Formats: sequence, C-alpha cells, structure tokens
Amino acid sequence: MAPTSRTASLLLLLLTFLFSSSSSELQKILHPAKDDGSLSLLVVGDWGRKGQFNQSQVAEKMGEIGEDLDIDFVISTGDNFYENGLTGVDDKAFEESFTNIFTAKSLQTQWFSVLGNHDYRGDVLAQLSPVLQNIDSRWLCLRSFVLDAEIADFFFVDTTPFVVKYWTEPENHRYDWREVSPREEYIDNLLKDLDEALKESRAAWKFVVGHHTIRSVSEHGDTEELLENLLPILKENGVDLYINGHDHCLEHISSRDSSLHYLTSGGGSKAWRGTYIPNDDNLQFFYDGQGFMSMQITETSAKMVFYDVFGQPLHELNLTKQFHSYL
Repeated sequence: MAPTSRTASLLLLLLTFLFSSSSSELQKILHPAKDDGSLSLLVVGDWGRKGQFNQSQVAEKMGEIGEDLDIDFVISTGDNFYENGLTGVDDKAFEESFTNIFTAKSLQTQWFSVLGNHDYRGDVLAQLSPVLQNIDSRWLCLRSFVLDAEIADFFFVDTTPFVVKYWTEPENHRYDWREVSPREEYIDNLLKDLDEALKESRAAWKFVVGHHTIRSVSEHGDTEELLENLLPILKENGVDLYINGHDHCLEHISSRDSSLHYLTSGGGSKAWRGTYIPNDDNLQFFYDGQGFMSMQITETSAKMVFYDVFGQPLHELNLTKQFHSYL
C-alpha cells in the first residue's frame, strides 16, 4: 500500500521520535493534535479473522464513523491475528486480516497496536518487525510504549506476560517468550518504566491501553495479575481510562474508589459469548456483540462512544476537567 502524504509525514515523525530521550525507558512516539488542539480516533480489538465473523462489517462502519470524525489514528487493543498470531513477516494473514479489510479512506492513517495473547502464540518478532511497515505503512506494533498526542498521553502496556497460566498451563499452545523471559524481571522493569512515564507526563489526559481486562463482566472476567500489579500504579498516577480488548464485547465499568474508568473494545470480529459475571465495581454498559469505540478529545473534555456492527451508537461516556498548563 502506498502511503498517503499524511501517513508519510507521520512516518517521519515516528522515525524522528521513536527513540526520543527520556528518563523513562519506554519508547515515546509523537503524534500532533489537530490545528484546533483536538484529537479524534477509533479503538478496536480482537479483530484478525480475514474478514469473517463480521470483521468486514465492523471495518466498513469504522470507515464511515472515521470519516465523520476526521480521525487522527486508530488503536488496536490486541489479538490482531487469529488463531495463533503470524507465522512470519511473509504470512499472508497480515494482508488478509488487515490490509485487505480496513480499506476505507478514513482508516488509511496510522494504527498503533499492542499484542494480545493470541498474537503471542505466533511469531511475536514478526508482528513487531518494521518489515510489515513496508507491506502496509499504517502498521505499528510495539510491546510497550508511550504515544504523546500533545493533549493526551497514551501508555501502551504489554499485558500478556503478566498472566501466569500462559507460562505454567499453556495447554496445547506455544507462547513466544523471546525477549520477555524471565517473566518476573520483565514485569518488574515494565511496571517501573510505566510508573516513571506516568509521573513524567504533563498531558491533560492519561490513558493506558492493554490487551487484557482489569475489570470485565464477560467471559474472561477480571485479570487478577493486573488487579494486583498494574491497577495500583494507574490509581496512584491519576489515569483517566484503562482501555482494553480480550473479552469480545463492549463494556464501560467505573471504579468505586477512584476516577478511573475501564473501557473494553474487543468486538472487532467473533463475539456473542453469552456470559455475564458481576464484579465489585460499577457496570455502566455491557454489550455482548461486535462493534468498536470512538474517542473525541480536547484539553478539557473527552467523549467516548461505543458503536455496534451497524454503526449505531450504543453508549456514551463524557468526561471533563479544568484547563491546566505547566511551565
């Protein structure tokens, strides 16, 4: 796919700032806000099924909403390629599930992706490889990184290594732990780097993106390892949203003891699990079907909307905060 001028200029920014210096070890990528200081984007997860299970229909409606909102980029919450990630950089599943599906004009912008547990069952290094950007310049997937979008910082976190059962009870699956093992050291370093990056952030909004749920009422439920290890850091640093996939549904749960909201956008293809498991926080919205989410952000407001496979809005969350600046 030939990059558009907008994509080409963004690629220059990526190359310029991917290894920007910071006291935190997390790589930082800069993406400018619009001229009016606003941002708009879409969030989708658990999608990579070569168009099947309504993936193509979700992609079509994403294109329509993306056009209406003039989106700046797209976030993928992981499980990008089913069932077992990619076999290598030449795996046709990359084009069959990504390039050939998300074809709408509005979606020809940068995609920022994290890895899901299904991605870890394949060749992880292939999904992270810049070779894929030569095939489709929209693609960028890293383990953990910070996306600095001026008015908002997005902190992408590699959550799969946290889950103990993938290490101790993999069943018939093979997980690609290259560059991750030993687990405890990897997680300790990641949490330290995330905490430092959150403390350094001067953005009006702090959003953390991971694949696995922290809170969920659907099939997978809460992820205990994230409740224990990740959640305290998010609360301590005043994170506004935790955005995830993993459960194949759309959800909004609000915290009982903090200002944090948990948003699940994992309805990119196969869904309809038929499971409901209550938890201790406040369930605001749950849709057990396919769809995606939009975000419209200014320095003082953030509007999130969930859409179904027909592009119909299902639920809206509006947050506000006072204008602030840092010298």
